[in-house]
Amino acid sequence: MRLAIFGGTFNPVHVGHLFLAEEVQARLGYERVLFVPAHIPVHKDMDAEAGPEHRLAMLRLATEPYPSFQIDDCELRRGGASYTIDTVREILGRYPIDDKPGLVIGDDLVEGFESWKEARRLAEMVQLIVGRRLAAGEARMRHPCIYVDNCLLPVSSSEIRQRLRQGRSIRLLVPEAVMQYILRHALYA
Repeated sequence: MRLAIFGGTFNPVHVGHLFLAEEVQARLGYERVLFVPAHIPVHKDMDAEAGPEHRLAMLRLATEPYPSFQIDDCELRRGGASYTIDTVREILGRYPIDDKPGLVIGDDLVEGFESWKEARRLAEMVQLIVGRRLAAGEARMRHPCIYVDNCLLPVSSSEIRQRLRQGRSIRLLVPEAVMQYILRHALYA
């Protein structure tokens, strides 16, 4: 099976995440995209945390319509800081993967990639896939990678959280089921 790993906080998951996953699958021929929600991200400040159980529930709602999207909660179960190299090692031991798995990252993470735990080894273990999130040209990765020429969707989890704090609509920025979940549980308000 050709598998692409898509990690993140998904705080909350939004249409940009789903669109990029679909682009990776369609353009690069991956049979499955595995969403891996982080427990505690090492390189990201969680300014407003919905809690891992809520993030996982929203991710399940968002990916349900897509049979080739799957969720692995290994980082949530492991607890503590979430290091991608540890997750990749675990996934390689549990899934029947053909060749190297893909690892989807946004171009906003390229600059700091060298600071990731065992970055060089990680780059050897996976096929790095860089999706566009920045309006500027391609961020230059020092390791071999594939750039996905996806269109930019002007949406981010931090913007969604801010809109909710301001009482503004998030309709069309997240799947309907995720929006209803956020409202029902009064998340990010």
